[in-house]
Amino acid sequence: MPEYPEMEHYRRLLAERIAGQPITKVLVTREKSINVPVETFERELVGRVVWFVERRGKMILFHLDNGKRLLLHLMLGGLIRYESHTLLTPEGLPYERPERSVQVTLGFPGGDLCFIGLRLGYLHLLTVKEANAQLAALGPEPFDPRLTLEAFKARFKGKRGSFKNAFVDQHVIAGIGNCYADEIAFEAEIRPDAKLSVIEPDSWERMYTAMHTVLEDALAHGGYMELPLTGDDTLTGGYNDRCRVYDRGGESCLRCGDTIVQTELNGRKLFYCPSCQKER
Repeated sequence: MPEYPEMEHYRRLLAERIAGQPITKVLVTREKSINVPVETFERELVGRVVWFVERRGKMILFHLDNGKRLLLHLMLGGLIRYESHTLLTPEGLPYERPERSVQVTLGFPGGDLCFIGLRLGYLHLLTVKEANAQLAALGPEPFDPRLTLEAFKARFKGKRGSFKNAFVDQHVIAGIGNCYADEIAFEAEIRPDAKLSVIEPDSWERMYTAMHTVLEDALAHGGYMELPLTGDDTLTGGYNDRCRVYDRGGESCLRCGDTIVQTELNGRKLFYCPSCQKER
């Protein structure tokens, strides 16, 4: 599932292409992926200009010129693919729609198409009030300047269970999921299954710093998901080869050489180095 780095990377690429552009066509092939009748969805969107593109947590918000919002949550198995009519493959052929299933297609001037695959996700048309209500329960963004070290620690106060379970809770901090929780824990030298009640003060400071370090690096390298937005997008997925523990179970730790452990915690995959990472 895409997390903060993937969705922020997609947001930036989409903003470059569609901000200020009208939606020229809409095609819905799966009505349950949207929240209103198909006819209403098409009527409300065709001709509307996308003023700007925002991200909140793991979701993207398209702000429309009539004040309404399109809220996109890819969830597990979702994709976004933008195809420009001016972009050709190295063989001189036009790029084609994704091989995976597409539930919503948005058209833009010149014949450009934005394909949106929504296996478990959704694309909802909302009023400002509805959008704000749906996002109200989310925790702060990782780089919110108001999220100081003290505010960061306060987000976990009174929480029980493990570091990872709390860290992937979108009500605590928005935008972090399975992959980056494990990567942050590795950077901070603490096990992701460490109990919150025993984590030492120095570990909290390392986690706070690690959160910023890991997410900045992941964003700079296009995130870990290998689903490029466009045919010439060579950055997306660049962090996949930079993951130090996630999806590396049984491999050698890049820091100490010990074997990376893969296990599960409450149904989630968990990766850590038993030598580098401690329980406190």
